Amino acid sequence: MFERSDLKITSTQAAIFLTNTVLGAGILTLPRSVTETAKTPDAWISVLLGGGIIMLVIVLMVKLSQQFPGQTVYQYSRQIAGSIPGSFLSVLLIVYFIIIAGFEIRVFAEITMFFLLEGTPIWAIVIPFIWVGGYLVFGGINSIARVYQIIFPVSIFVLLLCYLFSGRLFDINHLRPFLGDGIMPVIRGLKSTILVFTGCEVVMTLTAFMQHPQQAVKAMLAGIGIPLILYLITVVMSIGGLSIDSVITSTWPTIDLIRSFEISGFFFERLEFPLLVIWMMQMFCNFCSFFFNASLGISQLFKLKMAPIIFGLMPLIFLATMIPVRINDVFALGDAIGNMGIVLFVLLPVLLSLVLIVRRKGLKQNV
Repeated sequence: MFERSDLKITSTQAAIFLTNTVLGAGILTLPRSVTETAKTPDAWISVLLGGGIIMLVIVLMVKLSQQFPGQTVYQYSRQIAGSIPGSFLSVLLIVYFIIIAGFEIRVFAEITMFFLLEGTPIWAIVIPFIWVGGYLVFGGINSIARVYQIIFPVSIFVLLLCYLFSGRLFDINHLRPFLGDGIMPVIRGLKSTILVFTGCEVVMTLTAFMQHPQQAVKAMLAGIGIPLILYLITVVMSIGGLSIDSVITSTWPTIDLIRSFEISGFFFERLEFPLLVIWMMQMFCNFCSFFFNASLGISQLFKLKMAPIIFGLMPLIFLATMIPVRINDVFALGDAIGNMGIVLFVLLPVLLSLVLIVRRKGLKQNV
């Protein structure tokens, strides 16, 4: 069991933790994936609707977690569903976090090789990344939250600066006609949108570490609201700046948007390099969140110490990273993670809440 005296985090730290967990590779991939699925300029509406659905699910997760103060989903799922079904759900969640951790590093490595370190073996990028992440996870949730507090404002500032300067390319006609093909393309785009919010399941562990868990709803809604707004701006600016046809055919449309202009006389005349460097730090945050949650899950499920688990997970995460062979396989893995996320949304908060309600009503009737 993981026992430290500084395990509690503030509501602000919890909100930033959730933001840095959700805000990652989606900034670079969402414009293409959601536009490719919707095939209309209304893809941004899918982001808005998807974010609204995720907010409702997060409120449900927080309300469920508040029923068991100081306990994570790995602990209270066994109390609600029973030892074996609860342990099975916990194992599913742990595997899910390991796969997402591997996916985040793989996207990080692909971008690094494509834009910065062409010809470098992928393992030479991935292995140091896993080791540094493991070092941070060793420090526990408080150390992770403090690092996130440093990275968060820098990331947001650089991203918004890029969008501000890309405004000169923006053409409102690229976003027209509004709902020209009806609502169905928007509905089809919801699945791609949900993928970028995968990882918000960490809410069911974060609440247990909060100093003031009664403020969890407000903190978590703020934590998910920030990436929702940034994802919405990203899709609008990408379609408005590049047009829908260019976004669909581009592998990394956000990077292509930032590369489309130069700023004469500015310290950085091209902004894609600072954006890439900063966004690698953001993907590092994603990775550490999933690494920590997978380690915590195994620790609490099998009542083991964290340190050997962190070491043991490193080769597993490396294998998860190396499974996709080509870039298309990486995107296919991303789609599979989105499907897993939808299943877990149903199994964990909804199913556990229903079982809890039924069991408590049964107890009241027996009394």
